[in-house]
Amino acid sequence: MELHGEQQQQQQLRSLRDFLLVYNRMTELCFQRCVSNLNYRVLTRPEEMCLDSCAGKLVHSNHRLMSAYVALMPSIVQRRVSDYEASAAQAAANSAGELPEAPTALAGAGGPDAQPDLQVASGSGGATEGASGAGT
Repeated sequence: MELHGEQQQQQQLRSLRDFLLVYNRMTELCFQRCVSNLNYRVLTRPEEMCLDSCAGKLVHSNHRLMSAYVALMPSIVQRRVSDYEASAAQAAANSAGELPEAPTALAGAGGPDAQPDLQVASGSGGATEGASGAGT
């Protein structure tokens, strides 16, 4: 129970940090774009209108971006799961078959792009595991 609560707290802290980063970036961008005269303590009417418009546009675009992300996320996750299952099935078939030919078949099947993935993953438990986890 304590571990679950700690994970929730860490997730909330990450969310707060992300929100503050976006907010600070938006504030900086709109300030640089809209405030031109620092001789007065208060903003002029045109500066206020510009800031309202700038912040509104950024908030609206952020909402649209997040809704698109939420809409696309299930298909991305499903594709990753199916890729992982396919590579796990191929690895199981290779390990059940002839062991000496399995690394050669994996290195040759992926073409020139497959070789760097195998080199990176080889330190984490073998070429077969690296090939199945490289696409995730």
